[in-house]
Amino acid sequence: MLLPISDDNRDRHITPYISWALIAINIFVFIYWQAFGSDLGFTYAFSTVPAEILTSRDWVTESRIVRDVASGESFEMPGLQVTPIPVYLTLITSMFMHGSLAHIGGNMLYLWIFGDNLENRMGHLRYLVFYLLTGIIASLAHVFFTQFTGANPLIPSLGASGAISGVMGGYLLLYPTRKVNALLGWIIIAIPSWVALGLWIVLQVVSGFGTIGGHGDGVAYMAHIGGFIAGFILVKIFDKGKPKPIVTKQNSGWFR
Repeated sequence: MLLPISDDNRDRHITPYISWALIAINIFVFIYWQAFGSDLGFTYAFSTVPAEILTSRDWVTESRIVRDVASGESFEMPGLQVTPIPVYLTLITSMFMHGSLAHIGGNMLYLWIFGDNLENRMGHLRYLVFYLLTGIIASLAHVFFTQFTGANPLIPSLGASGAISGVMGGYLLLYPTRKVNALLGWIIIAIPSWVALGLWIVLQVVSGFGTIGGHGDGVAYMAHIGGFIAGFILVKIFDKGKPKPIVTKQNSGWFR
């Protein structure tokens, strides 16, 4: 397994406050409001539900008893909850929620690695708009893919993966040859970003075709693919260009 863990940030000239704030907000929501993913009522109320986006109305379903095949135990699965905001706003709120520690951990790692470089090129505000826009496009890609494939439109989706996929798509276009340090087994290797991100998007596409064949694993791959493509296409609109190097004048004497 190839896991990116860092990249080259030597040309960064601004502090990535937006990336840090996004990471902090995601962690806060997961711990405080989602109770580490255990508060399904809150999670289901603010997740994106394809049926709600397609019909422009809130859907509420009853709880049901689900049996765990592995353990043989049965438990109650909450149904969809009342959404106290317009359903279209869940395209944004769902970006800040996660289903597990592994889910949020992986997403925040990728945002930490790749987000600061784009923020450095775009500036704080442009980067924030880019992040939210690609996240919304990613969620809509999942919604329409659900309708196209005839999958259950009442299954909620959540996570920052779509927006972060947009960041990765933009990163690939702006920094195709930048070195990314990746963990391969127990060895750290340096590879070009086109290799690291190229392998990732290929995996998403292959896995996405698997969902068409009815072999879904609960991951919204089309959101990843849609976000990645959106980021790749839109990044040049938000890019300010390479920042000019800062040149400091040296004094000829001790005091001026």
